[in-house]
Amino acid sequence: MDEQLIAAMDELASLPFAVWFLIGAAMVFFMQCGFAMVESGLTRAKNAGNIIMKNLMDFCIGTVVFMTLGFGLMMAEDYIAGLFGAPNLDIFFKIDDPSVASSFVFNLVFCATAATIVSGAMAERTKFSAYCIYSLIISAVVYPIEAGWVWNAAGWLMGLGYIDFAGSSAIHMVGGITALIGAIFLGPRLGKYKKQKDGSLKSVAIPGHNLAIAALGVFILWFGWYGFNGAAAGDVSQLARIFTNTTIAPAVASVACMIYTWIKNKKPDVSMTLNAALAGLVAITAGCLAVDALGATVIGLCSGILVVIAVEVLDLKLHIDDPVGAVAVHGVNGIFGTLMVGLFSTGGAGGGAGLFYGGGLGLLGVQALGVTAIAAWTVATMTLTFFLIKKLHGLRVSKEEEIKGLDITEHGLVSAYAGFSTTFEDLYDGIDADLGAIVPADAAVPIIVKTDKAVGSDVKMSKVEIVCNESKFDALKEAMNKIGVNGMTITKVMGCGAQKGGTEKYRGADIEIKLLPKIQVEIVVCKVPVRTVIETAKKVLYTGKIGDGKIFVYDVESVVRVRTGEEDYDALQDD
Repeated sequence: MDEQLIAAMDELASLPFAVWFLIGAAMVFFMQCGFAMVESGLTRAKNAGNIIMKNLMDFCIGTVVFMTLGFGLMMAEDYIAGLFGAPNLDIFFKIDDPSVASSFVFNLVFCATAATIVSGAMAERTKFSAYCIYSLIISAVVYPIEAGWVWNAAGWLMGLGYIDFAGSSAIHMVGGITALIGAIFLGPRLGKYKKQKDGSLKSVAIPGHNLAIAALGVFILWFGWYGFNGAAAGDVSQLARIFTNTTIAPAVASVACMIYTWIKNKKPDVSMTLNAALAGLVAITAGCLAVDALGATVIGLCSGILVVIAVEVLDLKLHIDDPVGAVAVHGVNGIFGTLMVGLFSTGGAGGGAGLFYGGGLGLLGVQALGVTAIAAWTVATMTLTFFLIKKLHGLRVSKEEEIKGLDITEHGLVSAYAGFSTTFEDLYDGIDADLGAIVPADAAVPIIVKTDKAVGSDVKMSKVEIVCNESKFDALKEAMNKIGVNGMTITKVMGCGAQKGGTEKYRGADIEIKLLPKIQVEIVVCKVPVRTVIETAKKVLYTGKIGDGKIFVYDVESVVRVRTGEEDYDALQDD
């Protein structure tokens, strides 16, 4: 066959994967949306705009510095001593070369991922300007140099046979370690840890404001991960294998986490299970081509449990405040997944064989060396970076700014949800738990009488004020109508108190009850006996558990019906 024809056929065969390479890059870019949604959903509404801005600028600032410096340091052909490339600005002079342009876009979106991982761990208390400085440094220098070791053909780890196909260590571990360093330099959010009488610190749960948005973000990330892991596949066989492993690991991780938290906490933890899906994705990223389905299953199983342990150790034992679990998901599982390649790699196109597939300890040693080197580089450079930012610029906002929220103090944004009505769920820091032992009705619905006169006269005017659970309103309204009370005023209120009995958990930490959503029902009566109103309300509201509500009774001096001018008794009668 003619050599030109063979070359043409080869080029035609490779064309779909050249296009898929760029489509995969676009899918990775779309993951920025997922990261923004996960982070904003797992934090409080008053900081949502700030989080969106950080995720946007991670990519935009990263683009500017990566094209001017980072891309050359990472992928230049003039690579110095296997350590870094010459910043030759190839993207400005070779944009018509599809290999250069494609490589730039592809590596840029990966760089942005490494940068944005850190945002979640530092959420709700970081100066926006300080974050921009950090983002610039990691995108310009820190990530490009270590990623070049792994993926540049002349990189020293590439030469040793190090396997990190899509970035468990080069991207996720680097982001996770940086997140840990940033969280330590910042310190915890206000109110996250409370000092006990014995001097120990107790972790206080600070639930995110929108778990639905966080869940949608996880699904977007999972979708994008097929491009993240699969974009560099060289043929259909490789792509199918990558897609299979990228599906198995997070699914198994989620099931493992659900069962583990169900047994441990008596209920399956929603936010932790979402984290587990991401942990499985992170852990399989290094070996997505190198391992088989069995290896992906084991990696997913272990990562789903490991993420829970890591979150709780950081929060409950080390008292490092990571609102979204970035360190556990990306840092811990990035290390774990990279090392597992040394055990489960099957050899072949994915690289050398691992210990369990007849390859001995050689590959495991290379993986451990690579993880150690990349981690050491990250710790050294990012510790220096955060130290200098903190000393020269300032890293954390003031207490007043943190309390008000970063949306208003950093961006002049009153609310990221302008135009939407504020619900109690947006403000609520706890749960309206149905807790406590059954108690008598009189204890469950205490009555406080604000009068010196007898209650229950048919002619005296009284206001009955009932504070109860919102779920009881329809039954209360119907019962009041039956006894002749047709007018009432309803107000949504928040009650401050603490439920007795058991506590719920959020990401392993106890949830403290701060504000409980209730309704306040006001009824003014004279013809209907007050005692009848009280007994009717007690009968409807009573469940025998703490939190049924309270009833207050007040004397009313005078009532005027505005429309007719009628006063007192006459003003309270229906037309």
